Amino acid sequence: MIPRTMAAMCLMGHGGLDQLIYREDVPVPQPGRDEVLVQVTATAKNNTDRKVREGLYPVNPTDQATSFQMSGSATLKFPRIQGADVVGRVAAVGVGVPDTRIGERGLLDFNLYASESDQINLVPDYYGHGADGGYAEYVVVKSSQFYCIDNPELADAELAALGMCSYQTALHMLNVAQVKAGERILVSGASGGVGTALIQLCRLLGAIPYAVSQQNKTAALIALGAEAVVDRGDLTDFVKRTLAVTGGAPIDAVMDLVGGDMTDLFIDTMIQNMRVRTTYPRISIAGASGGNFSRIMWTRIYLYQVQLFGVSHGTPQEARQLITWIRSGKLKPVLQGTFKLSQLHQAEEYFIDRDQNHLGKIVIVPDAQWAEHGARFAVRGLSV
Repeated sequence: MIPRTMAAMCLMGHGGLDQLIYREDVPVPQPGRDEVLVQVTATAKNNTDRKVREGLYPVNPTDQATSFQMSGSATLKFPRIQGADVVGRVAAVGVGVPDTRIGERGLLDFNLYASESDQINLVPDYYGHGADGGYAEYVVVKSSQFYCIDNPELADAELAALGMCSYQTALHMLNVAQVKAGERILVSGASGGVGTALIQLCRLLGAIPYAVSQQNKTAALIALGAEAVVDRGDLTDFVKRTLAVTGGAPIDAVMDLVGGDMTDLFIDTMIQNMRVRTTYPRISIAGASGGNFSRIMWTRIYLYQVQLFGVSHGTPQEARQLITWIRSGKLKPVLQGTFKLSQLHQAEEYFIDRDQNHLGKIVIVPDAQWAEHGARFAVRGLSV
């Protein structure tokens, strides 16, 4: 029986963790036409949760706390339930959805698409930003975007770790840069959700990923598929060390999740010995963890013909491709661990603590689902 109220973590406004309030009296939403009500069992955490909460999506240098609103009007309304990468089971269906879907386990394509286009997504928005997401016991989503994944080898928390927010962004980064088999791809932020997705997807496409990360993560990243790991710690000889692991060959394309002072160095890894290149240097940018501003000489961009691609989310076509790969077992979940929904504050602190040396995804599990879907994956050494 579906209750009238539920537990949820509500974002009350821009700011610190104090803006995240755990409530147990939130009305359970009702599915409308072509929608399903999902009982949430696991939701992967993404860096966008923190950035939205802190208002770190400016599009003008003078912007203060803000979130992205490419459509011209803000879709982020408070209170908002965050959480994009939702896994759960269909508990009820709206008009136009067959009852046979009740009980189905699925993974959400997190996008709120602004058009019916299958191959372009110019106004990115998503569940957890423009509509309520999965940091709750129930969520209503579009039925066509809740994909059945009944693979018995994947626990719900593991399936959430394969969520679209990271993997679809990663695939779109590779697609817009037209990455091909045999190409050398530099992946920054390699230990995070998008980074680990990029490493796996490069291998699926036949490309060769080189990871930029901490040296103590070398073994894990190589096991995942990285050809080699370049230490991000010392920038003075970063280009030299990168070319050393490629045998002196230039990087063909860069997947940049860092920005800041690193971007110019990433470009340097591609524009060495241009005579041996057979494609244009390309850089896909989908993050700025190192800073929103990079100092770059535009003469270097146009004289070396460097192609720059900005990436935010992806397309329905890419979502379906990822679902196919997940169902066939071609993608491996990289799950760091789980936290209870009521302890999301602790999960946020753990998420941003670089000393924890985590790799992959942190997944949030509703307290009522913890024993079945969260406990065995709990982050070690923490009281959850």
